[in-house]
This record gives sequence, structure tokens and C-alpha cells, in this order.
Amino acid sequence: MSPLFLLLVPLALPFAARPLSRCVVRRLPPDPALYVLTASSLLLAGASVVALGTLVVAGLLTLPGLAALAELVHPLPSASGLVALPVAGAAVGALAISTWTLTRWTVRQLRAFRSATREADHRPTAGDLCVIESPHPDAYALPGRPHRVVVTTAMLRSLDAAERDALLAHERAHNQGRHHYILAAAELAAHCHPALRAPRTAIRLAVERAADEAAARATGDRRLTARAVARAALAGHAARTVRPDFAPAAASGPVPQRVAALLAPAPRVHAARWIAVVLACCAALSVTAGAVGAFVFHQQVEVAQGEAP
Repeated sequence: MSPLFLLLVPLALPFAARPLSRCVVRRLPPDPALYVLTASSLLLAGASVVALGTLVVAGLLTLPGLAALAELVHPLPSASGLVALPVAGAAVGALAISTWTLTRWTVRQLRAFRSATREADHRPTAGDLCVIESPHPDAYALPGRPHRVVVTTAMLRSLDAAERDALLAHERAHNQGRHHYILAAAELAAHCHPALRAPRTAIRLAVERAADEAAARATGDRRLTARAVARAALAGHAARTVRPDFAPAAASGPVPQRVAALLAPAPRVHAARWIAVVLACCAALSVTAGAVGAFVFHQQVEVAQGEAP
């Protein structure tokens, strides 16, 4: 089998993750859904980047000058310049776009993180709680050392005492679960392949659902948590904030869907686990195809160099 054909598999399989990710986040409890989606997205993204890089090298080695530089004494058996060069050009374009958009996002988020950290550093804290005087209702989990829960005075005034406890439990669950790493990983994967934007959205929902369930367990009242989430979202829907995208907030995500899930019985793992298995199999197949394709291509390069029979 041609290695170039194998290398197309990791580029196609992420499209299968789009419907599967929606099913996973809808039918599985948030914690297992969160980790299945994140691990699968990273594997699919990594395999696609390896495939693109190998396609670029395969196309470049069809050029006489680069073939001589690579000491190829025979032509590559699987690389025709009429096919490999256009494919390599498309791969270069895809990698360039991914690198540019990821760099822009990273710079923007680091600036927002520095601004949010600087603002929190100038406010007194009570344990991990940092209250900021602001007319704009907002609350979010700010990563760093130490982790902090940042909430504005306008948000505190928007909720009663019990709802404030539920809101703070939600934000503390984000910090305890290290959800900022998961959100950053989902963003990284989405920049590696456009089809992984749907899993990124599903991961964001799963992150909020996991914190919702943790807050419901902490307060012992699912209806109270649902009310706190809904009122915080209504109060903060137009808030102007400097927090970065990887700093999760209770008012983010599809709030009606989250409230409906909180008003329903607590989720349990059931027969829908097969969806997670299918998604994991897609990721495993993508990694396997990419690794085998890259290995076969490497062997062909060695043959072309006269180093292997």
C-alpha cells in the first residue's frame, strides 16, 4: 500500500469526530466525556500534523535539487511529481495557516492572562477568592500559582447567598480539575485540523458540565446550582472582561442545555459507552495509519538512497 494513501487517513478521520463528539458529550457523564474527547482530539491532531509533514517531505524529494541534497540515487517509488508536489503545496499551506492562527491565539491569550493576573494581584484575597470592584457581572477560575476564583462585585450583588456558594463551588471545581489545561489542549487540536473545532466546542461544554455536577454535589442541591448558573449567565451575558479563553467561567457555554441537565437526574454511565469506544478507535486508527505511512515512506527513502535493498 502506498504510504501517501495511508497518510490521507489521518487527514480524513477527524471529520468522523464531529458527529461522534456531539453524541459523547450528550450521552455520557461529563467527566468521562471530557477525558475521552480531549485525548481523542489530541491524538487526531498529532496524527494529522505528522501526516502533513510527511507529505511535505515526500513532495520536496521529487525535486531534483533536493533529491540530490538528500543523496537519493534512485527515484522514490511512491512519489510522482505530478501528484506529490501539489499535495505537498497544499500541506505546506495547511501547516502555515495552522501555525499562524495558533501563534496569534497564543499571543492574544497570554496578553489576556497577564492582564487578568495583574488585575487580580492588585486586589486583596480571602483564601482563593479575589473580589474585583466592577459594574460588570463576571466570575471565572483564574489559573496560576496560586489558582484563584475571580468574581466581580456586580456578580455578587446579582446572586443571593446560596447562589453565590454554588457559583464559587463551580469555579473552584474548574481549578481543582485543572480544566484550563484541557481547554488549552482543545484549542491546540482545533488549530491543527479544522474538523476538530466541533470536538473543541463539545469539550468546552463538557468542562462546564463537569463543574456544574461538582457544584451540585458540593451544595447538595441540583436545582439551586441550576438557578445559580442561569442567573449568573443572565447577569454576565454582556460583561466586558479581560480573562483569557482558557479561564473557564460559569456563565459560558450553552447555558439552557446545562440548566436542563442539572434539572434532570444525575447522569450515569450506560450503554452509550460504545460511542466513546468508536471515537477512541478512530483516534487509534488515525495514529496507526499515520505512523505506518511515515515508517513506510522512511523505508522508501532509505531504498532510494541505496542504504536498503
